[in-house]
Amino acid sequence: MQVDLDGVIFRDLLNLSDDRGVLTEVFREEWNSIKPVQWNVVSSQANVVRGLHAHTVHTDVLTVISGSLVLGLVDLRPQSATRGNTAVVRMQPLKTSVLIPVGVGHLFCFDEVTTFAYGVTDYWDPEDELGCRWDDPELDFSLPVSDPLLSVRDRNAGTLQELKSSIAAQL
Repeated sequence: MQVDLDGVIFRDLLNLSDDRGVLTEVFREEWNSIKPVQWNVVSSQANVVRGLHAHTVHTDVLTVISGSLVLGLVDLRPQSATRGNTAVVRMQPLKTSVLIPVGVGHLFCFDEVTTFAYGVTDYWDPEDELGCRWDDPELDFSLPVSDPLLSVRDRNAGTLQELKSSIAAQL
């Protein structure tokens, strides 16, 4: 999988199978040179959107365990060569992992029940939880849902322009 966003790294995962089942190696420090300090597992119902979220402190690395995830990305870093670039990709279970660096906004869209795991390079901190509306017209993401379930936070999020200003002030 290739996207034009500096520092966003998709890695194909190797699945080793035999009559007993499948082993998938989902993370190796040498792949990304990051050290997650916290791992989380998220289960999502169908017709859910989480985000758009962005961080100025921690990097995320994630993989889908079951179901599928439509991942929306936007480069919000003011000094990035790919600033403003976007991508929408569908991630299938145990096929790829993705590293999302600081300043890259990310949205998770689920059109089926899905479980994914992600590691972060810094402990959860509400001050590092920035975001904007998933349907901001400037994003122009094509998603497979139209009236998704949202958290209160995501439902009340501001505009992409406001998020860009917050990111620029912190990076």
